[in-house]
Amino acid sequence: MALYDTMFSQLDVTSSQLLVTDSVFRDEAFRKQLSETVKSLLKLRVVPIFNENDAVSTRKAPYEDSSGIFWDNDSLAGLLALELKADLLVLLSDVEGLYDGPPTDPKSKLIHTYVKEIHHGEITFGDKSRVGRGGMTAKVNAAVCAAYGGIPVVITSGYATDNIKKVLRGDRIGTVFHQDAHLWTLVKEEGARDLAVSARESSRQLRALGSKDRRKILLDVADALVANEGQIIAENEADIAVAQENGYEKALISRLALKPGKIAALATSIRKLADMEEPIGRVLQKTELAEGLVLEKVSCPLGVLLVVFESRPDALVQIASLAIQSRNGLLLKGGKEAKRSNAILHKVITSAIPENVGGKLIGLVNTRDEIPDLLKLDDVIDLVIPRGSNKLVSQIKESTKIPVLGHADGICHVYIDKSANKDMAKRIVLDAKTDYPAACNAMETLLVHKDLVTDDGGFKQIISGLQGLGVTLYGGPKASTVLNIPETSSFHHEYSSLACSVEIVDDVTAAINHIHEHGSAHTDCIVTEDHEVAETFLSQVDSAAIFHNASTRFCDGARFGLGAEVGISTSRIHARGPVGVEGLLTARWILRGNGQVVDSDRGVKYTHKDLLTST
Repeated sequence: MALYDTMFSQLDVTSSQLLVTDSVFRDEAFRKQLSETVKSLLKLRVVPIFNENDAVSTRKAPYEDSSGIFWDNDSLAGLLALELKADLLVLLSDVEGLYDGPPTDPKSKLIHTYVKEIHHGEITFGDKSRVGRGGMTAKVNAAVCAAYGGIPVVITSGYATDNIKKVLRGDRIGTVFHQDAHLWTLVKEEGARDLAVSARESSRQLRALGSKDRRKILLDVADALVANEGQIIAENEADIAVAQENGYEKALISRLALKPGKIAALATSIRKLADMEEPIGRVLQKTELAEGLVLEKVSCPLGVLLVVFESRPDALVQIASLAIQSRNGLLLKGGKEAKRSNAILHKVITSAIPENVGGKLIGLVNTRDEIPDLLKLDDVIDLVIPRGSNKLVSQIKESTKIPVLGHADGICHVYIDKSANKDMAKRIVLDAKTDYPAACNAMETLLVHKDLVTDDGGFKQIISGLQGLGVTLYGGPKASTVLNIPETSSFHHEYSSLACSVEIVDDVTAAINHIHEHGSAHTDCIVTEDHEVAETFLSQVDSAAIFHNASTRFCDGARFGLGAEVGISTSRIHARGPVGVEGLLTARWILRGNGQVVDSDRGVKYTHKDLLTST
């Protein structure tokens, strides 16, 4: 109660504890006064908090629906909801709702709608909650009692942020109980596990095909995109119109738009991907362990990928084509702002996949509600790749045991050294910032050697060039004074728009230190004619991509010749930088013998001869 008092007082709301016992509910006068008392308290902005008066309670019998006696907070809540004729009862649990099995079992599915006629007797309950006297058994009993008394009930997690708000606005979370649930037509949905298992099974069918068949699928996908370009653009324009009506930021709308020529460019990149060397089954290592015993390390698909991306529908095409090339199963969840674009692209791509592989090779997840279930499937899904904001990546990393590949920020730097060619520096800076400001490889911070500030005007030309193209500049402590521009609140900021930070540094060492302190290990560039300074920068900057005299915008899977990319990784294991087909592969070991046994290594003469380089 002390905690409630403190929390509500911050909102200028008073809370009041009402202590009750089961015996008082036998008093008709009390039950009549109960509703009026609660209404009066609420009018006075007093939140009533009901609790059992343990000190004087004489209750011995357990809670029974017909008697009106309660024995825990769940049954008390159900009883109060009935007495007060509540519009809705929300019961908070330490899990997301009612499951058809143990919540910790990844095979268990959340029951979104409880139907007594179906679920009663099918579900068994384990241990009670970690807190309180009840447990899911008590919650379900209370929910069923209230629901069949005319009060809708939702059981959901009390640990998830804003869950009560989500329930009130109708989001599909938790488990709902309703007296008419048995009359509803429940849509047969393919659950998260079903989607993932189907993708894995289809990927194994794809793996069985030869290189020519795989190539034909990719070429068919490219042709299908071109053939359906008009329909794709129409759906994309509809998404853009909705985004503009909803007041979305220009940077997001820019990422959302499929600009003229984009479909043709995507089709071209898919055709190039189709013509690339077969990535599966390549012998990476071949060793003779002993006479007649040969071991091979062979490339193979990872398995099933879950890619969660925001805004950019063209990402769906790139990711899907890479999944086909690498023979991985794929589950995709795009941003709601690109719902129609993603749906038509998914339809076009999967229609080009032959029946002997199956259209479920690439699954499209339609709602955010399914993501938590998917993130639990570490026994089916092998890699999660989030493409989006820092918040998205962080949330996914915190919510799953599945390995996560991605980058949280794209804070890219361009450092102009004192020996830089001024015209080259200007071209690189303007391109890095303005070619596609919303891209993760766009320049977000410009670092300039101190000697250039007082030179013949090259630095000022670069600054005026940026401003002339509409770029808003924010300075560090030094640059803001010299250029008379607003000081940035943080160098660790991804603008994703026509804006960037500028700072003046003493030398290449200071530039490197700045990048390490404020950067995101994505892509960083130096412009210099001094070879020694360039090598210092290239060897010491610890980023996924480091460039010399070239725009940061080159950090892209297609531009790197990878055909396409599922994203850019700033991780230091598995894959780093633009992730193409290679980043979606792993290896397995194949051993060929003629009856050899270990037998404590008696009689085995190991040779460990490298056969790959010797042939």
